[in-house]
Formats: sequence, structure tokens, C-alpha cells
Amino acid sequence: MDTTLRDGEQTSGVSFSPSEKLTIAQLLLTEVKADRIEVASARVSDGEMAAVKAITKWAKANDLLDRVEVLTFVDGDVSIQWMQQTGAKVMNLLTKGSLNHLTHQLKKKPEQHFADIADVIARARKKGLTVNVYLEDWSNGMRHSREYVFQYLDFIATQPVRRVMLPDTLGILTPAESYDFLAEIVQRYPKLHFDFHAHNDYDLGTANVLEGVRAGVQGIHLTINGMGERAGNAPLASAIATLNDFMPGVKTNVAEKSLYSVSKLVETFSGIRVPANKPVVGENVFTQTAGIHADGDKKNKLYFSDLMPERFGRQRKYALGKTSGKANIENNLQQLGIRLSEADLRKVTQKIIELGDKKEMVTQADLPYIISDILDSNTIEQKVQIEDYVLTHAKHLKPSATIRISVQGEQFEEHAQGDGQYDAFMNALKKVYKKRKEELPQLTDYTVRIPPGGKTDALCETVITWRLPNQREFKTRGLDSDQTVSAIKATQKMLNLL
Repeated sequence: MDTTLRDGEQTSGVSFSPSEKLTIAQLLLTEVKADRIEVASARVSDGEMAAVKAITKWAKANDLLDRVEVLTFVDGDVSIQWMQQTGAKVMNLLTKGSLNHLTHQLKKKPEQHFADIADVIARARKKGLTVNVYLEDWSNGMRHSREYVFQYLDFIATQPVRRVMLPDTLGILTPAESYDFLAEIVQRYPKLHFDFHAHNDYDLGTANVLEGVRAGVQGIHLTINGMGERAGNAPLASAIATLNDFMPGVKTNVAEKSLYSVSKLVETFSGIRVPANKPVVGENVFTQTAGIHADGDKKNKLYFSDLMPERFGRQRKYALGKTSGKANIENNLQQLGIRLSEADLRKVTQKIIELGDKKEMVTQADLPYIISDILDSNTIEQKVQIEDYVLTHAKHLKPSATIRISVQGEQFEEHAQGDGQYDAFMNALKKVYKKRKEELPQLTDYTVRIPPGGKTDALCETVITWRLPNQREFKTRGLDSDQTVSAIKATQKMLNLL
């Protein structure tokens, strides 16, 4: 059962709109192929009622209504009436699974609580509703009031409920406890259907799910991206991948290929970003960064495991940076359909290493720009070197530039102001060439391009069009993560072509 729309929405700061809830519900049942979804808590708000109405209307039209569930409370007819207004047919009744909760929150004896539960179940059944029961704080109940838990289960075994749902409400269980507690209960009550609902407070949610299934539970509760209160619930993608790989005898209906796309959608709707290193759905989890790993992948797939990205509709990536090495770059070029000579590949590798020292990562989208810059530079004899420059920009002061350049071995240093940093640089450069009694070409066009992705540290390609006195035009390119510096590099290429 996926409970993203109920328990997952208890993530701090998250509130799905009715249309968002409907979209997620449709994807969970038709694309992800979850067996059941828990979509709301009864009595919460008018918006919650509108969302459940929309979901149940769609589900009924598609013969899926019995797979849509709502959390309800031991409150006589109140939750039942709310259910009837929304059109939902399956209620998950929240009851007390520990003596501590029962005594201090409800201030009732077990027999009183059981009588109230039996009354709600009877009322719900009369209205044609299916009833499941949650034993809230069950994990603490097993630790500190086992007699009460078994007294409760003895009672509930006499009631017409479909499923008994055992939550680790505070995420306190270890994997060993999860197995021991659940195995004991499953063996003691073989005729009951048990679900296990894990939380992730100690980062043990997925491990506890695995142990719960090994212990014999028949249902597990999960959320997309591990959303939920505090540290969240056991994450859907991690749990499914783990079960598929380590418990081959256990089958689920979940479609692995849908997990990444639905993760991204929920990330967008919720506003809660998925960590880049989150297993299965994180952006970086199928990215090799070290060059030795990329080289190993080419040589008999030495760094592959069963956790292949294609299973989840994803693709293996090879990061580009100072640790990448030639193999990473070759893999990226291959994906782009680009082949380079060994000499050019070495130059591209060196350029990426240099860039990696200045920015965290070069992306595959940067590669065509880097290659263009490298191949362009290969054909130009370096007669002019812009050796040093200082660019300044201050409020209420004109931008200025001080440059030192070498022209065929002769050193020049000049200072100038301008309407912008690059304009100031060009004015200083014109002073140098005036001393040499040479005229610079006219700048006729200036184009800046960055790779897609919107990163503020993205590589910037500046393409400048120059016109000579004889009206002939030519273009030069510069590449850098700083726009002004990329323009200066394009300008140096122009000077070397004169």
C-alpha cells in the first residue's frame, strides 16, 4: 500500500492540492501499479474531502474503488458519515496499539476501547464499508506492553476486519526486533492478514521492511521518496528494489520503470527536493565519477551491479571533472555520437581537469562547447598572449580594466575605463594597438550561449563576430564559466588571427 497521499502528506510544509492528489493517485494505481493507496485522513478539511471525492469518482469509473483507502477514527458515526460523503469504501481505523497510548491519551481501559472499536466496525459494515485497523504505537506496545497487544489481537481476531496494520509509529525498531515481533504475531494468528508500516527515524525503514516480509507479513506500507512525518516512511523505490533483488520468492505488482518518473512528479508537487544521493531515484546514484570506474565499466562491466539504471527508466552517467579520466570522457562522447582523435581527446581531458579545479562538475551538455573551443584553438598560432588583467566594477564608478599582453614577444601594459568590464578591456586593448600603429577589427556581433540546465556555474560560450577594414567578417569563440573571461578568450583568438 502506498500512503504518500496520507502519511506522506504529513511531511512538514507539504500540502497537495486536490488536482495534485488525483494525478498522483492515478499514477500510483495505473503506472506504478500499487495494490492499494491511502489517500487522506477523514475530517481534516474541505480540501481533503474535495480531493477524496475526485479520486473516488475516477476510481469508481475505472473499477478501482476498493483499492482506495482513508484513515478514520474511533468516533462513532462521524468518520463513517465523512466516508459516505466522499464515496470512499475502505476505511483504515486508527486504534491504540500500546497500553501507554491507551492509558494516557484516551484514558480508557482495554475493554472500553475494544467495545468502542467493535461499535465503529459494526456501524461501518452496516453502511457497506470495508474495515482495516491500525494499531498505533504497536512497536512500543510490543516492547513495553506485550500482554496488551496480544489481548487486542485476540479481540480483533473476532471482528470482521480485512487487514490488521502494525505500524512502527515512531520508527524505533531495529531489523532484528522487526523480524522477531512480526514473526511471533504471524505465527500466533495465522488467519489474520498483517501489514507492516515502517518509519525511517533511524534510517532503518527499508531494512525493517525486508525483515517484516521475511517474517511473513502480507502487506507493506511505503511512500514515494520516503515522504512522511519527521524522517519519513520507508521509501517505495528502495523497498521494491531491495525485495526484487534479495527476496526473489516474493513478488509485487509494482512496475520498477515507473518509480523514477513518479518520484520526480511528487518532488515537483511537494516542493521537497530528493537528495542527489538518494538510492534508486537520486540524480547521482547511477553516475560514475572516478575515471577508474568508467574504465572498469568498459572492461567487462567491472563496476556494474544488479541495481541497473535501466530497470527504473534511467541511464548510467559518467561525471566530468578533475577525477574523471579519459574513460569517463570517452563514454560521454559515445553517448553524444562524437569521435575524437587521441590527441584531441587528450586535450579535451586536460581542459576538463582544469575546469574541474574551478567548478564542481562539467556536464555532458558542456562537452560540445569544450570540443569546439579546443578544435578552434588547435588551428591558431599563439603570437599574442593576454598574460594578466584586472577587471573592476563598483557602484557609481565606471568599470575599468588593466591589462598586460605580449605581442610577438613585446610587452605592453595599459589601463582604461568603459561602459562595462569587457568594454573597458577592449578600450585598454585599443591603446596597446594604437601604440603599435595597428587597427583592431570592428566588433559587429556578440553572442553568449550556455548549455541547458540553468546552473549558475555553467560553462559559457561567447561567439564574437569581427569585421576587418576590407569588410571581411570572421568569428571567434571563447569558453569559460565566467562570461567576461570567455569573451576575453574569444578576443585573444581574434588577435592571433590578424
